[in-house]
Amino acid sequence: MSKLTIIANIKANPEKIDLVKAELLKLIDITRAEAGCINYDLHQDTENPAHFLFYENWETRELWQTHMENQHLKDYMAATDGAVDAFTLNEMTVIA
Repeated sequence: MSKLTIIANIKANPEKIDLVKAELLKLIDITRAEAGCINYDLHQDTENPAHFLFYENWETRELWQTHMENQHLKDYMAATDGAVDAFTLNEMTVIA
């Protein structure tokens, strides 16, 4: 199976941008050290600072699923409960 690309869009509530950003930044180093993580890049929209995007590449879907069950993601979810307005996630495969 080819590598898996994840596009995760996170839209913070306007009054919670700093909280969400701080919690997202906590995920970077620990996730980059995980088995199967090729890259894990966080972006913030220059026009809408409440919009964050993770661009991730994983060796396999199984390794990404292991990542999704890790404690640091559970901690992020607890810390940002009620602070995120919208979240969408796309699993993508390179085709060309």
